[in-house]
Amino acid sequence: MIQTAVATWTVLGHILPELLLIGIGVLLIGCDLFIPRQRQVLPWLMVIGCITALIMVLGARPVTAFGGMFLVDGYAMVFKTICLGAVILTALSSEPFWQVFGARQGEYYSLLLFSLVGMLLMASAGDLMVLYLGLELMALPVYALVGMHKRDQRTSEAAVKYFLMGAFASALLLFGMSFLYGLTGTTEIGRIAELIVSMQLDANPALLAALGLLLAGLCFKVAVAPFHFWTPDVYEGAPTLVTAFMSVGPKAAGFAIFGRVLLYGLPQLQNHWGPILAVLALLTMAVGNITALCQHSLKRMLAYSSIAHAGYALLGLLAGTDEGMAATVAYLVIYLFMNFGAFAVLMLLAAPGQSREALDACKGLASRHPAIAALMLVFLFSLTGIPPTGGFIGKFYLLRAAFIAGYPLTVVGAVLFSAISAFFYLRVVRLMYMSDADDPVTLTCSPAMGAVLCVCLAGTLGLGLFPGFLLNWIVAALAGN
Repeated sequence: MIQTAVATWTVLGHILPELLLIGIGVLLIGCDLFIPRQRQVLPWLMVIGCITALIMVLGARPVTAFGGMFLVDGYAMVFKTICLGAVILTALSSEPFWQVFGARQGEYYSLLLFSLVGMLLMASAGDLMVLYLGLELMALPVYALVGMHKRDQRTSEAAVKYFLMGAFASALLLFGMSFLYGLTGTTEIGRIAELIVSMQLDANPALLAALGLLLAGLCFKVAVAPFHFWTPDVYEGAPTLVTAFMSVGPKAAGFAIFGRVLLYGLPQLQNHWGPILAVLALLTMAVGNITALCQHSLKRMLAYSSIAHAGYALLGLLAGTDEGMAATVAYLVIYLFMNFGAFAVLMLLAAPGQSREALDACKGLASRHPAIAALMLVFLFSLTGIPPTGGFIGKFYLLRAAFIAGYPLTVVGAVLFSAISAFFYLRVVRLMYMSDADDPVTLTCSPAMGAVLCVCLAGTLGLGLFPGFLLNWIVAALAGN
């Protein structure tokens, strides 16, 4: 009996970060119900829980648990770190944002944590069923988060649209998984790769159909064209804070399962999915960057920018190697800081009853608030890929990986579309520094939001000036060292 209890606890110890976050999520609901006057402590409890989980993740030893269904390895560690970082930044930004909009909703914090648990499961999934379980656990709370502003018609429309499109994409994923199970008789990702070789299924039409269905579902989750149509409306309709979270956290988790399925489950089909991803990457960069040129809303512009950056991140997957995956992970880390920083500035522009999401809201920002304008300048330069910011280094690693993989035309296209992106990013800079404000307002920055901006600035510039540490850590983690 004692040995059984010890064995059970040892197995549960592998998912201790996830169990901790679930417990804190339930605790936050109780605190909001029974001590409503102390709601200001909720985001701080959340931050403490996420930091504790991050320490557990970084200190965990590589192990395969639950019969290969749950993997604690370097691959999972780097993606879990990104997702935890995204939620920590979101939590620190939460209280000032909800104060501006006059809403104090405790369930928001719990939904955010439950979504995080789904992302952590996705990163550690060694089995298609666990992968799908984590995907749905991540997505269902996000559907509710998108519709948090119940009185806003745009928010309700965005939530319904995201739910319907998400359900359709999940059906495609399940259909593809059923094909794989029917062909191989297993849902274990590593075992699928072995059976494809031993059973010589490489050219099987059913396997290629499964690949197509899986790619369609996965592309939806990371907003890759032509599966991106939900993104602009959902990003624009959702509360800005939720949009910031969606653009970094769930996107990173989506790339985690993208790499896990393609690199570890279907590596023998790289000659099929490699060229497909190259075309999709170019199409995504084209749609994202060109459509962003004609936007008059800063929030919607950043939404199309997020689509374009999904195309850049795909470049690292083309080679089907750990080096290419390391380039994608490094870019996602940098993207976390520069994109969340840009959304944080957008949140600062908001006022009670006014979202101020139009590009004109940036007019004269440098004369009124030079420090905030300078921060936005750095984040926009990084999103464009201008040195010495992290965005330049991240794109360099991705282009290098794609070129080595034998996709020179894709690299040329990526460079051209990156140049196009400078037009709409630098348009915001022009409005901040070369235009007069139509409606001068005073912006207030809380200590928590100030900390978020400082962290994003340090990450954007630090990883641009000293990128070696990040890439070495990622390569070592993916290699299992």
